[in-house]
Amino acid sequence: MSLRPKQLSLELGHPPPSTFGNFFGSANLEPVQRLRELPAAIAQERATDRLVYLWGETGSGRTHLLHAVCEAGAHAGLRCRYLSPHHALSDFIFDPSCQLYTVDDVDLLDEARQIAVFSLYNEVRAHVRTALVVAGSVAPLAMPVREDLRTRLGWGLVYQLATLSDEDKMAALVQAARERGLQLSPEIPHWLVTRHYRDMPSLMALLDALDTYSLERKRAVTLPLLREMFAEFRE
Repeated sequence: MSLRPKQLSLELGHPPPSTFGNFFGSANLEPVQRLRELPAAIAQERATDRLVYLWGETGSGRTHLLHAVCEAGAHAGLRCRYLSPHHALSDFIFDPSCQLYTVDDVDLLDEARQIAVFSLYNEVRAHVRTALVVAGSVAPLAMPVREDLRTRLGWGLVYQLATLSDEDKMAALVQAARERGLQLSPEIPHWLVTRHYRDMPSLMALLDALDTYSLERKRAVTLPLLREMFAEFRE
């Protein structure tokens, strides 16, 4: 089933920032802890593992963790930069005043940006008070990028991110709803996770749509309301 707006004009809410506090995934404790500690270690010039590569399938939380480490870095007084295939090539140029770089979807970068990330690896390695966290969909050796960049991806710590269990997804939905001031009836997270989209970006988008839908109708968020929303959007 696909959802699209028909007669409703839903403006999706503004989700809270991605932080370590709202990241769920009991199978990813080690990479999360490493990334939690990284900003303070950079600020105190005691970081030993300053190159990190995260990989996992869609919905494993790669993008969330990149934003989370930037958020933590900003709170630690660092200048941070989040980069993706959509950013200008000039954004990938090393800046000595920036201490923390993150690069998302490295496997989707064009050749010019791959060359720029290759240079970033070399510059970060040469500057002690900097770090680089890169994320992609597959392990370094299987990465469809330039050979020189593929080698760099394996230079530092490499972590495969496990996808969330259904229990983790339901807990994440409850936490996200709480941050939005939204009270869910207990059966809604289970119904969403087990019957509809199973990846977190889609589940969070549905939560935002449900939040707006309930506000427009001035009704509590219940399973009947959720089913009504799906009925209005069903093709």
